[in-house]
Amino acid sequence: MSKTGGSRIEKELSDLPGSVLSKAQIRALLSTKPPLIENLIDLNTQLQPNGVDLTVQHIEKIVSAGCVDFSNKDRKLSETEELDFNLGRVFLSPGAYKVLFNEVVHLPKDIMAIGAPRTTLIRCGVTIETGFWDAGYEGRSESLLIVANEKGFYVKKNARILQLVFIKLAKVVSTGYKGIYQSENI
Repeated sequence: MSKTGGSRIEKELSDLPGSVLSKAQIRALLSTKPPLIENLIDLNTQLQPNGVDLTVQHIEKIVSAGCVDFSNKDRKLSETEELDFNLGRVFLSPGAYKVLFNEVVHLPKDIMAIGAPRTTLIRCGVTIETGFWDAGYEGRSESLLIVANEKGFYVKKNARILQLVFIKLAKVVSTGYKGIYQSENI
């Protein structure tokens, strides 16, 4: 097959609904207005073959109960206390923590994202939980960091802890994300 035929096929495949964006596609979307992601610490380090690594801005300990219901009338977020980085790192005892990322995400209305922990966390008895990033969402996201390791875990400021993978939708959504977390933390 000729190089021209291969390029045409690659282009067609990259435009298929449900396809994961490649490094080249992500790089191209970083130069749009607004960019797919801003406030990257080091593009060459954070850009992966199939996503972008998000980094830790700060970590908060969860200190109270929260509440969720069907209508959100009684929704109550848990209170938190920000932890201090001592000499550029923080020690986390086993438990649940909220992480705020450095990066701000701007999803177009034809792309959604899914986050997963970097495997180093898993190998250390730590994981990160997150919801889906809906098409049209923008903000500086928060996720749940769970330390299951009974010996605890150290996190350095700006550590790469989550890989965000971008998925092309079948079509542009008409309204995009409109929830209370739109434009959060920016």
